[in-house]
Amino acid sequence: MAEKISLPAKLINGGIAGLVGVTCVFPIDLAKTRLQNQQGQGIYRGMFDCLIKTLRSEGFFGMYRGAAVNLTLVTPEKAIKLAANDFFRNILSREGKELTLVREMLAGCGAGTCQVIVTSPMEMLKIQLQDAGRLATHKVVSGEAAAAIPPHTAGAPQRPSALLIARDLLRTQGISGVYKGLGATLLRDVPFSIIYFPLFANINKLGQKSPQTKAPFYHSFIAGCLAGSVAAVAVTPLDVLKTRIQTLKKGVGEDTYNGIVDCARKIWSNEGPTAFMKGAWCRALVIAPLFGIAQVVYFIGIGEYILGYFK
Repeated sequence: MAEKISLPAKLINGGIAGLVGVTCVFPIDLAKTRLQNQQGQGIYRGMFDCLIKTLRSEGFFGMYRGAAVNLTLVTPEKAIKLAANDFFRNILSREGKELTLVREMLAGCGAGTCQVIVTSPMEMLKIQLQDAGRLATHKVVSGEAAAAIPPHTAGAPQRPSALLIARDLLRTQGISGVYKGLGATLLRDVPFSIIYFPLFANINKLGQKSPQTKAPFYHSFIAGCLAGSVAAVAVTPLDVLKTRIQTLKKGVGEDTYNGIVDCARKIWSNEGPTAFMKGAWCRALVIAPLFGIAQVVYFIGIGEYILGYFK
């Protein structure tokens, strides 16, 4: 078997990594969500324009709308993702042999599948909060999906509450309301993990002097950034579909969607193929440092230190 791993330590490492990474890049993620939800001629011309307008109209903390729910749930989300990849790599490894690319991809697939139990509801709630500022400039129209949000919430899109949204979704639609867009989340996260983890492992391996040693922290950071940006751009069309499907409220004249196929068809017909790459630049800027920071924190081994495994 491969090197024995401590799952609790990996969970701690993944959780701390997620907290540090998200805190650093959240405003760019907010810009990504708002840009992806724009249909036709929107109010933002790009990432910097979105951030500047958000700062002017909503203040500094406006750029952190949805950060609380993200920071609350990113700990288990990143912990599951990173620890599951280590777990699957461990059980798929053979005595004295390196993992093949296919096995590395299988481990990534397992990690991406496991994480959606947390990722899907986290992103569902986060997107409503992030997009509220954009919707404040539009007259909000309620589609079928928006029916779950009570009138007092719809009338004040600038002050939504994650707890209120979650409570009303659970009351009106049950657990399926909170997990709206689960299929689209799987469609995005599984390919992302299949691309990211093998790519990171092989780039990071270039910085190792021997199989028994770790790469320098700066090499792990660069490897995380490169692998993260490539995987993020590659799955951007799937991320656009997920964002549109999970957005409960729409502005005047904006389409509502009945599933992944309907969403893809309407975007292609009404906005053209380039719409599938909306927010790609923002997404790369979010994921690259997020996973670069996450991998450095993860490889430092804080969890092992806390649990007394540090050597």
